[in-house]
Amino acid sequence: MSGRVTLLISALGGEGGGVLADWLVSAANEAGVIVQATSIPGVAQRTGSTTYYLEFVPRDAPGPAPVLSLYPSIGDIDLYAASELLEVGRAISNGFVTPDRTTVLVATHRIYTIAERAAMGDGRYDRDRLIGAATEMAKRLHLLDLQRAIQDSGAMVNAVLLGAIAATGVLPIPREALERAITSEGKATETNLKGFRAGLALLNAAPATAETPAEPAFDLSKLGTYPEVARETLARGYQRLVSYQDESYARSFMERATRIRDAEKAVGGDGTLLNEAARRLALWMAYEDVIRVAQLKIDPARLAGVRTDIGAKDDEPVEIVEFLKPGIDEICAVLPGFITRPLLAAADRGGWRDAGFAMPIRSTTISGYALLRLLAALRPLRPIGHRFAEERARIEHWTGMVTRAIALDLGLGRAVAALPGLLKGYGSTHRRGTTNYARIVSELVDPALAGRIAPGDAARRIAAATKAALADPEGAALGNVLAAA
Repeated sequence: MSGRVTLLISALGGEGGGVLADWLVSAANEAGVIVQATSIPGVAQRTGSTTYYLEFVPRDAPGPAPVLSLYPSIGDIDLYAASELLEVGRAISNGFVTPDRTTVLVATHRIYTIAERAAMGDGRYDRDRLIGAATEMAKRLHLLDLQRAIQDSGAMVNAVLLGAIAATGVLPIPREALERAITSEGKATETNLKGFRAGLALLNAAPATAETPAEPAFDLSKLGTYPEVARETLARGYQRLVSYQDESYARSFMERATRIRDAEKAVGGDGTLLNEAARRLALWMAYEDVIRVAQLKIDPARLAGVRTDIGAKDDEPVEIVEFLKPGIDEICAVLPGFITRPLLAAADRGGWRDAGFAMPIRSTTISGYALLRLLAALRPLRPIGHRFAEERARIEHWTGMVTRAIALDLGLGRAVAALPGLLKGYGSTHRRGTTNYARIVSELVDPALAGRIAPGDAARRIAAATKAALADPEGAALGNVLAAA
């Protein structure tokens, strides 16, 4: 159809995608452009997106009166816009992005899906692969730092994305008509216009392939004796653990990492094993407990982020309700072992080990904030807690296993270094992970270190067992793998 332009938009819930589509329709009508718009609702809790499909045909386009489609067709999209990076991957897999035709606008940030968050291992989609696929498949690709533009303008995603769409010049609609569409709606006009202009400016900036991470505060020059590939991970791990506990605790992280570094260096490793082991070690040592949760809840950056996410103005009050549900494990974690052990034993006998009690806390009230502040202030007492002692002993044992495994075989060292990935969450989830971890250690790692299993064979078995345990936390798949081995 001569003159027809197609636009497909993927937006997440709460981003105002419906309003964005209405602005486009209103501007098209004012500009004398025939328009057809369809929205297809997504599903809740970040398992998908809502898509908006629009077709535009200038009224003076040659040919018969147009018959416009309600749905996008494969290979028939002129402009694709997404407010989140993963969505461009979905569009590519569905055939909506083609190198001969499609201009792509996509945000560089991620909002993880439920499947990614629920995975026992690292379930995140590879952002470099997503960007690489978009680069290969798009006729023109614009990577947008939408979050920065939203923060700077104070506008919602829809207004910024509308400006970016206008800046491509693909649509047969003048920018002035789009601005008048925002004005005629009469809601948050100044803010939306500011966001629209921020979106226009995005395409004049150099495309960003990824967000720039904050520079770690730890002095990287102190890491000169460590392999370059692991230095940033070590620095970030150190800073994370200073924030989590204190400098002394962070130094114990470096001491363990140093032992792994020396073991890998002795067999000619290049530091990649150290890098992965340090990442897992830092996460493990910063395990979540009620102290950490409270600390994160009252973090000023987090509170400011909430205001930004909901678009609250400086003079607008914001109320936050934290829904916590601690169980006996979480309570006992910060108590000394001589108190914890009989309590947990009684909970097991009584069948209420997994019970929890709801604690809605209004963290924006004086009393709610004071309660969370009090919990966060218990940080100096964490080392006397039952879980701290358990995790410290387990971490020390794991560090020793990694260094011994490296001396036998680098592949075996990598497999053992990956085991902390099984230890996640809290309550019953953490107990299942701990049980699976212990089974793999006793049935595969210990025999391998004792020389009863060849290192290469042991590395393959441990990797397979770890994969099975991550796929099925209940342990059935792991049992099958161990039985087969």
